[in-house]
Amino acid sequence: MSHHYSGPDWAFPRGDARLDLADLYAFPKPDDASKSIFVMNVHPSYGENPRGPTSNTPFAPEALYELKIDSDGDSVADIAYRVRFSQSQSGSQAATLFRAEGRDARAAGDEGQKIVEHAPISMGLEARTTEGDDHRFFAGWRSDPFFFDRRGAINNLQFTGEDFFADKNVCSMVLEVPNSALPPKAIGLWHRTLLPSNGSGEGWVQVERGARPLQLFMVLGLSIEENYAYITGEPANDAQFIPAFAHALEHTGGYAPEEATRIAKAMLPEMLFYDPSRQARFPVNGRTLTDDAVDSFLALLTNGKVTRDGVGPHRDLLSEFPYLGPPHNT
Repeated sequence: MSHHYSGPDWAFPRGDARLDLADLYAFPKPDDASKSIFVMNVHPSYGENPRGPTSNTPFAPEALYELKIDSDGDSVADIAYRVRFSQSQSGSQAATLFRAEGRDARAAGDEGQKIVEHAPISMGLEARTTEGDDHRFFAGWRSDPFFFDRRGAINNLQFTGEDFFADKNVCSMVLEVPNSALPPKAIGLWHRTLLPSNGSGEGWVQVERGARPLQLFMVLGLSIEENYAYITGEPANDAQFIPAFAHALEHTGGYAPEEATRIAKAMLPEMLFYDPSRQARFPVNGRTLTDDAVDSFLALLTNGKVTRDGVGPHRDLLSEFPYLGPPHNT
């Protein structure tokens, strides 16, 4: 889950797994606190509707993958990192990473300064990385670091401690950024995927967005139209979903209406807040690959009635860039 399977009926946005967001992470570089690591995971390797393996092509060449950064608390992007992927006739892919600021960061498009160009995509166990303009970049298949008893979650929160994601892969974009390239205070983060609005690449339409793990759970009870409005919306407009979030909290956690509304307001707009000068720990600051975001969310959703799913962090994580473990079954 997290934002895995965010289309209608646990399907993928537009029916394309490559457009589906999984998780967003932000934490200081473990051996160098002057730099930050951002991880955007997309394209789960296994689908639920329909069930089975998804595409072998890691990223959609027609799509735009974007990390948005709000620096002044208005829930509007001031910096954006954007990734486009090309595809050769042999099926291999390469990435171009852009950085945009100001008005360009707020726009829907692939404008911006080129930071990395022709970065090779990792298809196997080897992590192929590229450096450019004080940044380091990785893109390719990795072991999915998300850990969760998904089957227990959809069985009325009756958890068995079985980690659905233990043998699953995901496609990762990992970015190492010098903190000097970031605002000197806490920032708000979210990621999104876009497609050309008319098929020609002239204009873009958002098809998915996310930031905080499992928060999409809160809108699953909405109509298809309302769910679509949420995943294609902007954080700056998230206040419209406070009543729906509050209702979900009242229903699942037994919160009183006023308390449910207070918590819903704290959950929206949906952004992951991160201060590079502080230790990362979800939900307080950023999110590391080992933070048990599921347990934190369950305790909030159920008002402390359910506090854990019995699943812990994966053991295949790396101690160096890109930090995620090698993919399974390659």
